[in-house]
Amino acid sequence: MQTSILAIVFLPLLASIVAGLVNKSAPSVFAKSVTTGGLFISCLLSWPIFISFWTGNAEATVVPVLTWVQSGALSFDWALRVDTLTAVMLVVITTVSALVHLYSWGYMEEDPDQPRFFAYLSLFTFAMLMLVTADNLVQMFFGWEGVGLASYLLIGFWFKKPSANAAAIKAFVVNRVGDLGFMLGIFGTFWVFGTVSIPEILEAAPGMSGATIGFLGMRVHTMDVLCILLFIGAMGKSAQLGLHTWLPDAMEGPTPVSALIHAATMVTAGVFMVCRLSPMFETAPIALAMVTFVGAATCIFAATVGTTQWDIKRVIAYSTCSQLGYMFFAAGVGAYGAAMFHLFTHAFFKALLFLGAGSVIHAMHHEQDMRYYGGLRKHIPLTFWAMMMGTLAITGLGIYHLGVGFAGFWSKDAIIEVAFARGTELGNFAFWMGVFAALLTSFYSWRLMFLTFWGNPRWIESEHIQHTVHKTPEQAGEDTTGGYHPHESPLTMLVPLGILSIGAIAAGQVFAPAFLDSAEFWGGSIFYNEALIHAMHAVPYAVKYAALIVMLIGLTVAWFAYIKDTSIPGKAAEQLGPIYRFLYNKWYFDELYHYLFVVPAFWLGRQFWKLGDIGTIDRFGPNGVAWVVEKGAVGAKKFQTGYLYSYALVMLLGLVAAVTWVLF
Repeated sequence: MQTSILAIVFLPLLASIVAGLVNKSAPSVFAKSVTTGGLFISCLLSWPIFISFWTGNAEATVVPVLTWVQSGALSFDWALRVDTLTAVMLVVITTVSALVHLYSWGYMEEDPDQPRFFAYLSLFTFAMLMLVTADNLVQMFFGWEGVGLASYLLIGFWFKKPSANAAAIKAFVVNRVGDLGFMLGIFGTFWVFGTVSIPEILEAAPGMSGATIGFLGMRVHTMDVLCILLFIGAMGKSAQLGLHTWLPDAMEGPTPVSALIHAATMVTAGVFMVCRLSPMFETAPIALAMVTFVGAATCIFAATVGTTQWDIKRVIAYSTCSQLGYMFFAAGVGAYGAAMFHLFTHAFFKALLFLGAGSVIHAMHHEQDMRYYGGLRKHIPLTFWAMMMGTLAITGLGIYHLGVGFAGFWSKDAIIEVAFARGTELGNFAFWMGVFAALLTSFYSWRLMFLTFWGNPRWIESEHIQHTVHKTPEQAGEDTTGGYHPHESPLTMLVPLGILSIGAIAAGQVFAPAFLDSAEFWGGSIFYNEALIHAMHAVPYAVKYAALIVMLIGLTVAWFAYIKDTSIPGKAAEQLGPIYRFLYNKWYFDELYHYLFVVPAFWLGRQFWKLGDIGTIDRFGPNGVAWVVEKGAVGAKKFQTGYLYSYALVMLLGLVAAVTWVLF
């Protein structure tokens, strides 16, 4: 197993280095083959490890790599820790990443910088693998910052687009805010526990329950402070309310990047970290309350915004924010297994939805506005059915008494039930937010499907498509489709959709018993509250069917608004004017942050530039020295007359000065 673990983690890094160094000196197919082959090997090695934990035939393993740091009391090695929690993440990361690599063969076929793109993808995967296999907090931070760097490179991959550069910078800066909290949490944890070893910290954590620490003249609970700081890091990486603004803008990167970020890598890092450190969080009730509230608030916030967006990728992006909220409030109420189960199933259907959206965009000449779609199910039927599977999974279609359902039914419904079972005020708040978000999820998901695949073709209205296919208005007028006919994607894009569809259909059904009901499956890798899980199974039937009922309501409303009577959305937007604009403008978070942080930061920067750099440093530094030299030269040249008596006078004055210095 140790050799397999080393290969899983380091093959993507090796492939990234090879592809990056070779770059354009070899045909693009070389870089694509090396990186994709490395990821598929990692994927094939990950599944047997996961299955061995699933069947109870494996134990936690630590694979030493090298001695890393020995400095006074701080000493740790670089080692790869694989337990059940890590095994779950390994299959999620490598499976989605391998399929994204394969999908990118078709999607990025016309891009001249394919070697660089594939090198970045593999580097991103390696960083995430480093994060989830970390045996200590410093190693986790290495992977944490690695995914931040890789996301910056991938979001800004098309660096000639100003919007892509702006989105990459935004993602980097917003994540630095969260990472400051994460760093402070790591520093504080080392100060309190005297080690950065994760197993040692988790073993000692229960003994710190109730301990206090002095802070700003007050006594506060030590574990609450540490866990809140760590959670701030999770809020940045996993785009929770307040630090979420970077994620929708990350759509500026190529669609395969969106699928990788949203399904398997960066945004799941925060959820993974909270679950990995769950014994710490269990000793911090205030921190857990914060996790619950922020998760539930994010869940409903992102769902409301998703109902108004027209960009197909942006709708799915806000869906990711919302689903991450589910995962966090599950962890907040103590159901870490349910949080990880939703992370697991979400990876399949969210990657499917993003790659399916990419297939639609590919068919529509990179048009992303759903208002210019319509009737596509007849033209791209395979993409349609893949998107249908993803939609049924995310909306949670399933029937409790029959014991059948798509992936989201098993994981999302479990989170809603466990929030109700918790019985606390925050648990009830999370329950109602989760149910309402399920209603909105159903509405915006079916809205996307109806606008994209049903109705009359609206492509003739898209200036982008008409310009791309070089049709004159007269030519376009001869054809109701504007002279353009969408085409199905190549096999390299369709095969990943087919594989992910299987996961969206069956992942919940197959793995629910292990993830939700088996403490033995987790093997101590997370905190498992058995009493809470029993209470979850005993909730009333009304709670168990709440998600299905609201899913059907959302479907019905979307059908009436976008199929039965397409005038309803316009009338509703007009009637709800201020509310609609509030939601469409994403609760004005970007505008608020612009005036609170960006404008003052630019003003401060200008003051430092004009008063500091130009007015002080340059004035009295290089410019001042240059002025002294210039004026001195003007005075000195007056003595350069060419007459002997002038030079003799200067020599005499110098001699008199020297004698005067010596005598007096």
